[in-house]
Formats: sequence, structure tokens, C-alpha cells
Amino acid sequence: MSEFQLDNTQKELLLNNLDEEGKLSCLKAFKVARLIGVKPIEMSDACESMNIKITNCELGVFGKLVFLDFQEEIYNNLKRNFAYGTDIECKVLWEEARTSTLKKVGATVKHSDIEVTHCQLGCFRTRQGKKSD
Repeated sequence: MSEFQLDNTQKELLLNNLDEEGKLSCLKAFKVARLIGVKPIEMSDACESMNIKITNCELGVFGKLVFLDFQEEIYNNLKRNFAYGTDIECKVLWEEARTSTLKKVGATVKHSDIEVTHCQLGCFRTRQGKKSD
């Protein structure tokens, strides 16, 4: 259990944003961070302090989101701009989504050799292999 402490108002705001399974989606975690006044990177600790899981990563690292088809143009752009390898930080991928959509970038990541690192919510720093669909 984490040492992270939330006050009762923060806890209530977090609990009010959980899905039907009692989990907090990736997208809602960013919203809740603003609502409760913490940095997004602290959301993993905040959730852990209440035994809540963050789910449905928009980039396909974890969760049950269904993704579209691989987007070759996005993949080529990522490889061209980040030619140092296939490990790309979450924040960079979200920035790439500004030129298309997060769903398209997520689909490209999910169906390629790109490995997401440094989750903006603090869920992981490095990714150890792909989870199956």
C-alpha cells in the first residue's frame, strides 16, 4: 500500500470517476488529477493508496480497449522522428496524437514494435513485452 494521502474530498472525487468495475480509466485519471489537484504522474500512487487500479491505457499497454488498424503513416512518422529505437515515452506519443488522434496512435503502438515507456500517470517506467489482445 502506498504512503500517498488523499483527503476525503479528493477520495470522493476519485471514487465518483470509477467505472462499473471499480477501476479508473487512463483518460479519467488525467481528469481526476486536475480535479483533486495532483500531478498526473502521482495518479498511480493516489490510486494505489485506495487500492484502485488504473485501466484502459489509451496506447494499448494495459486494459481492454479495442483498437483500430495499424496506421502506417503514423508509424513511419514516429520512426522518422524518434529513430533512436522503438522505446518511445508516453508523453511523446500523446503529443504525436495532436496531429491525428489518440485512438490512431494507440492502434499503431498496439500493432507494432513500439514500446511505450514512462507512463504519464506513473503506472510504469519501462514496458516488459506486449500483452496479448
